[in-house]
Amino acid sequence: MEPATDGPAAAVLNALPNPVIMIGANGVIQEANDAAQNFFQASAAFMARHSLGYFVPFGSPLLELINQVRERQAPVSEYRVDVSSPRIGTEKIVDIYAGPVLDDPGAVVVMLQERTMADKIDRQLTHRGAARTVTGLAAMLAHEIKNPLSGIRGAAQLLEQSCDDQDRALTRLICDEADRIVKLVDRMEVFSDERPIERTAVNIHTVLDHVKRLALSGFARNVKIVEEYDPSLPPVLANRDQLVQVFLNLVKNAAEATSGQADAEIALSTAYRPGVRLSVPGSRDKVTLPMEFCVRDNGPGVPEDLLPHLFDPFVTTKTNGSGLGLALVAKIVRDHGGVVECESQPRRTVFRILMPAFVAGPKDPRNA
Repeated sequence: MEPATDGPAAAVLNALPNPVIMIGANGVIQEANDAAQNFFQASAAFMARHSLGYFVPFGSPLLELINQVRERQAPVSEYRVDVSSPRIGTEKIVDIYAGPVLDDPGAVVVMLQERTMADKIDRQLTHRGAARTVTGLAAMLAHEIKNPLSGIRGAAQLLEQSCDDQDRALTRLICDEADRIVKLVDRMEVFSDERPIERTAVNIHTVLDHVKRLALSGFARNVKIVEEYDPSLPPVLANRDQLVQVFLNLVKNAAEATSGQADAEIALSTAYRPGVRLSVPGSRDKVTLPMEFCVRDNGPGVPEDLLPHLFDPFVTTKTNGSGLGLALVAKIVRDHGGVVECESQPRRTVFRILMPAFVAGPKDPRNA
């Protein structure tokens, strides 16, 4: 295998979207293409100083597969293998293809096909179905609940004029609860708005800076907010106000998750990740989603049983929460043609959004 830093073979390997590594007979990672460096979150130089066991959990099936290749001197494949670890992150589910290097005894080449993105896209389609359910529910609630509520509130106000102080407290309670229900229905009505979004070229960093200022002046005043930006990032094709709403919701959730921690920290990051393409239903077109925006916190993490349903409406762990904040985030990102997902473990919860970049000119930027 030619060195990863030189030669046409390296150019071919680095063009592959799949992580490819070569493990020497001593177990050390001798070569790693660009996708592998991104997957293992380490440079090739750093990886060359460590064995694969440094990056994956003790007893990982990946290590056993490599041993099988060495013993059989034949290729081995295995599907949906969990290689998650605190070092490289959670939800690292991969298909593994491994084979011997004939001119280097004991060396093994491994290619990983990450299943995470495919699974995330499948779950995103589920989120879309949930959002459509809420759309119909919101339209029904607006018609069937708000009108009777206005009558109930009006009757309570009339009673308030002719009752004593003790009863007046009850009529005031009726009015307050009617107002609270109306506000909830108003929030749900957002889901029934299917009008086309006005989108332009938006600098995501100005959006995140605005969100950061709002957070530090209010709900996140006691939280350290770190910026990890790619300054060369192109504009995103989006509606600025809706992006502000998305990231305000995510940062507010992160601030609440870290509430009471002395070392509470939220990280906002941006990156360009080419290679993620999503098929458009009913069309042969594929949408490229190279823009990655993340909100990460060091809170206790999301309960494992809640993760698959996190973006469903009315799902919440908050005592007074409505469970609509993340459902709204999913709807806005969906309306922008993007994907949103969460991965979580104690001390590291990441909300990741993938969206299309802005492309100038008459060409439809969604198909860029």
